[in-house]
Amino acid sequence: MLAAGPELGRLLVPLAPSETESSLVCQGVSFNYEERQALDGVDLQVAPGEIYGLLGPNGGGKTTLFRILSTLLHPDAGSARVLGFDVVKQPLEVRRHIGVVFQNQSLDRRLSVRENLEHQGRLYGLSGDVLDGRIDDVLARTGLSDRGDELIDKLSGGLKRRVELSKGLLHEPKVLLLDEPSTGVDPAVRLDFWGYLSRLREETGVTVLLTTHILDEADKCDRLAILDEGKIVAEGSPDELKSRIGGDVVALETGAPENLAAELLRDFQIEAQVVGEAVRFERDHGPSAVAELMRSLPPTVRSVTVARPTLEDVFVRLTGRRFGQVEGSLQ
Repeated sequence: MLAAGPELGRLLVPLAPSETESSLVCQGVSFNYEERQALDGVDLQVAPGEIYGLLGPNGGGKTTLFRILSTLLHPDAGSARVLGFDVVKQPLEVRRHIGVVFQNQSLDRRLSVRENLEHQGRLYGLSGDVLDGRIDDVLARTGLSDRGDELIDKLSGGLKRRVELSKGLLHEPKVLLLDEPSTGVDPAVRLDFWGYLSRLREETGVTVLLTTHILDEADKCDRLAILDEGKIVAEGSPDELKSRIGGDVVALETGAPENLAAELLRDFQIEAQVVGEAVRFERDHGPSAVAELMRSLPPTVRSVTVARPTLEDVFVRLTGRRFGQVEGSLQ
């Protein structure tokens, strides 16, 4: 929980930055855990009202960047600003303007939905009719108006995530930070959550930054940055990133991928990428290309797949690894 202390509630509301400024800006942000580098010179800008994703495997650095933007960590180098406020020099001003939904649950399961929101509101200096009105509003926005008196312990996982979102929206933040918002929920709940999130953006204009390792979740973002080993290796809209892949992605699974890659280059002038036990390459009209290859493929090929490019294909093209093939334990 971010608002730890009564001084936050006593702060005067700072002068809001210009609407033309980016909501979030990182310049050369680096961070080390002892001898291990989690972030290495990260630069990004998030526009007002944008849903921006930090996509990457576990250990890519996205959670570390999330913690810096939410003022829980100080960068070792570089700077980060939220709505024009420096996260190191002006952390309380940043906290007044952001809502945060952490990956791990922050609800008191022994209290009701409304009681959890009352405690959160008081940390931000809200009380009386103003607090009651805010609670009614966020419960309506997240579809929880009929759940206010229910104990957290009695709610499903999807409803708990909506309560977490309600907490993050209670003080009417201009920026909403979400850390792995769909972790631990099934696909139907994830789709439901995104429906509420999109509607909230449309109704309030809130800027959203989220971390995720779930590819179909990243596909719903307006723009995203792919983080790998602490660096942004690609940035753009999901369609822009996938358009960098030339045509269809062909994957040949084999027990001897290096040999197969050499054969494809020698016999067909195809430059293929070895990823685990698969050999991957890109071709326009992938099915036709595979049909021509089938007559000449060695018997060591166990399977052949042809598919339109995905965000994982972008990651594989840039790093030579799948999402799960990441060394280390940095976040």
